[in-house]
Amino acid sequence: MSDRAPVDLSMLEMFRVEVHDRTETLNAGIVALEGNPTSKEELQNLMRAAHSIKGASRIVGLEIGVQLAHEMEDCFVAAQEGRLKLEPWHMDFLLQGVDVFSRLAESPDTELEAWLDAQIPEIEALAKQIGGLAKGPAAASAGSAQSSPPTPAPQPPPPATAEVSAQELSSIDLDMSMFDMFRVEVEAHAATLNDGLIALESNPTNTESLQSLMRAAHSIKGASRIVGLEAGVKLAHELEDCFVAAQEGRTRLTPEHIDLLLQGVDLFVQLAQTSEPEILTWLKVHKSMISGLAGQIAACGQNPVPTPAAPPAQSAAPTVTAPPPRPPSPVSVPPPPQTHTQPDALGMPSMVGGSLALAPRPVTGASVLPAATTTRNTTGARVVRVNADNLNRLLGLAGESLVETHWRSRFSDSLLQVRRAQNKLSAAIRRLRNAMEAGAVREQLEPMIGDLEQRSEECSRSAAERLAEFELFSHRTSTLAMRLHQEAVTSRMRPFDDGIQGFPRLVRDLARQMGKSIRFDVLGRATEVDRDILEKLEAPLNHLIRNAVDHGLESPDERQSAGKNPTGVLTLEARHRAGMLFVSVSDDGRGVNLDRLREKILERKLAAPEMVAKMTEPELLEFLFLPGFSTAKQVTEISGRGVGLDVVQTMIQESSGTVRIISKFGQGTMFQLQLPITLSVIHALLAEVGSETFAFPISRIERLVSVPADSVQTLENRQFVTIEGENVGVVAAAQVLELPHSSAVAKTLSLIVVSDRSNRYALAVERFAGEREVVVKPLDPRLGKVPAIAAAAILEDGAPVLVVDVEDLVRCTDNLLSGNTLRKVGAPGATIVAQKVRRVLVVDDSFTVRETERKLLERHGYDVKTAVDGVDGWNAARTSNFDLIISDVDMPRMNGLELVRLIKNDERLKNIPVMMVSYKDREEDRLRGLEAGANYYLAKSSFNDDTLIRAVVDLIGEARCASPS
Repeated sequence: MSDRAPVDLSMLEMFRVEVHDRTETLNAGIVALEGNPTSKEELQNLMRAAHSIKGASRIVGLEIGVQLAHEMEDCFVAAQEGRLKLEPWHMDFLLQGVDVFSRLAESPDTELEAWLDAQIPEIEALAKQIGGLAKGPAAASAGSAQSSPPTPAPQPPPPATAEVSAQELSSIDLDMSMFDMFRVEVEAHAATLNDGLIALESNPTNTESLQSLMRAAHSIKGASRIVGLEAGVKLAHELEDCFVAAQEGRTRLTPEHIDLLLQGVDLFVQLAQTSEPEILTWLKVHKSMISGLAGQIAACGQNPVPTPAAPPAQSAAPTVTAPPPRPPSPVSVPPPPQTHTQPDALGMPSMVGGSLALAPRPVTGASVLPAATTTRNTTGARVVRVNADNLNRLLGLAGESLVETHWRSRFSDSLLQVRRAQNKLSAAIRRLRNAMEAGAVREQLEPMIGDLEQRSEECSRSAAERLAEFELFSHRTSTLAMRLHQEAVTSRMRPFDDGIQGFPRLVRDLARQMGKSIRFDVLGRATEVDRDILEKLEAPLNHLIRNAVDHGLESPDERQSAGKNPTGVLTLEARHRAGMLFVSVSDDGRGVNLDRLREKILERKLAAPEMVAKMTEPELLEFLFLPGFSTAKQVTEISGRGVGLDVVQTMIQESSGTVRIISKFGQGTMFQLQLPITLSVIHALLAEVGSETFAFPISRIERLVSVPADSVQTLENRQFVTIEGENVGVVAAAQVLELPHSSAVAKTLSLIVVSDRSNRYALAVERFAGEREVVVKPLDPRLGKVPAIAAAAILEDGAPVLVVDVEDLVRCTDNLLSGNTLRKVGAPGATIVAQKVRRVLVVDDSFTVRETERKLLERHGYDVKTAVDGVDGWNAARTSNFDLIISDVDMPRMNGLELVRLIKNDERLKNIPVMMVSYKDREEDRLRGLEAGANYYLAKSSFNDDTLIRAVVDLIGEARCASPS
């Protein structure tokens, strides 16, 4: 340790509290001064904050802190008195001083002395430079000449060409204990860098954007320095210098510059997402790229268009390969056509032919940053961030709840007193009765009656007081519980902006890749959204935005020829309305060509020509949600394969939401998503089914109807009712949910109409039991997927109810109609005689084998469903009814032998025959299949039409059979 006086550790906690409060004031005030450098009020607040830190430093014996805070205080005083006009570069020095105090306050007691010894020369140099600001430019220059603190240089350094050897990289002593802080810093500031750089493309001289970008790069540089990441310090420093050069007018940032700068941001994001054991290897693999990119960014401040930096003789990345980070790679922009690139082992760019460029990769659409609301700690447990104010309110409510519990013990003691009084009253009554039985005279009874009356009044009074206390307590606890629940729900909410941070970058990259000019507007950034819904929205919005950029918005030339602004507008909006969350993605592009859509429907034979001609616009647009449906004339890397909108609808429906399209040809298209504000509380209809009560989410119910029982008609062995001119199939909800049917004969049927994308049914329930707001409780994962059930809930009276999974309920109803005997609605015990079609499940990971078997079986009249592996087959077997299961042996995730064992160990499924079909035709393979429980083993080498069909008929009979009446 140096000859300085030691720090008084006993007072260090007070110092930390003081610095924490004052550095927040200093940071906010200095940033505010950049917009108004002569604000007397801000300068006064800053001077007081620096003075307070100076006093705290003196108390703990931190002389270097006293010196630095004193110089900062003098600087603010000079600005107050008009002797100094604060410029942006002055703010840099002052903010570095604030950073020093923050680092001091964050250092553990055991590391503080060592840190001070290492950093004192730089802190002293910084203090001299800040002191020089108040004395004038000459003094500042002198201070700068004496030492070199870690400040952004006025002129960018020449491009860096020297590489760090692998041996030097492996010897880097990274401070892994601080790496989580580095991750948080990068996560926070990379979003600012991405958004700011995209904004600069339309306004490259925006001083405010450049200032925020410079500040973000400076923060990342500081975080890199703290963890000992010198490559990160160098890259962030060049980013910072580039923004300073743009601020000072020494360069004008072009889209080519923005490409380079975004590559630098991507590197920091990838580094922050890399697991700690892989960081050094990652640095070795990408050292040449980081060095070359830093050199090119440095050139941004010297030339309008960056000149590729020549790499050293040995520029190829080492052969060491590392597994890529677990999160998806950030979006990258392909290089100009004349640039030749060669991706390295991780798909990252490398130095080829004397230039640095990004490897041409398809735009993935993945967010540049992970969601800001949810992270995972080192143990893999789910961690969520909660706003500090929300947490304080939750803690306050928890404290109130604790106080309320203390009242219960006192109330219990008072009830014991009432009980003792009641016992005395009972004893007095017994004495009176005994005296009367002994023939006591009136004079003897009078005192006893008076005593009885007195004790009775005392008991009545005490009981009334306790009842009043209990009513007051009940009211307080009800209010407290409601507030606590509302606050807990609020803590699950996050601003919509948290989930869309990667979308501006996605739109920008796609637009540049496709040569389009697009303005991306986001409305309702502060709209509160449930964190789970926010996570589920990312993929659907990604699909919609990509479709809008590719299909919806035209090229600048096409827009000009149509009389439009060459720059298209893509708008993403979120808002609350009528207790629901509405999210829309709209563009002012070409819209949907309904004539082309009709042609596509007829081409795929999805409807008859006369029906297509009569369809309304909303009905036609619904075809866009069919799997594999696309009106694109060509397939690109971005879209056109017919995959996307069906996924969007599925994901939205899984979140209890809906999606619809509004389009005007030549004017644009809008996708409207309607979702619940939160998934933890749902508005549900309670309905009695059999002898149980179930909760149906209101958002998934089309309508509720009550019809006379005699209005139900039968057609082709199916029951239906007519609702608004449409025949809707009627099924008993008790039968779908496998519950006993009520024996009562109802004159009126209560029907719940539900649907998915292709089926619509009316479920007959015993009665409607009203609407409730219910708190959803997930089922124990050990139960697996319970057919037609999504979750559970507790009603006000403590009764449990099951929350229906409407999507799965419709599937179960469809399965029931496809084969089983239906119970006649409105006539208990009666059945409808139908012809049953044998249902077969084919499980095989080979698409060719799977489809061959399916077509063969369907040609012979069987109803066939397919599954792509053992897990998919197991889920299908549990959620549907099959007469036969045909399975391959070797499959991913779960092989056929494991699947057979699960089926045969399940009480409900064990009687279903299972046929195994495999390329393995050895006797020992056949025995293994039969020992696992298979009823038949067929080798694919002997596979032909006759053998498979004969085996199926042997196991389950012909495709159709009459159901029992």
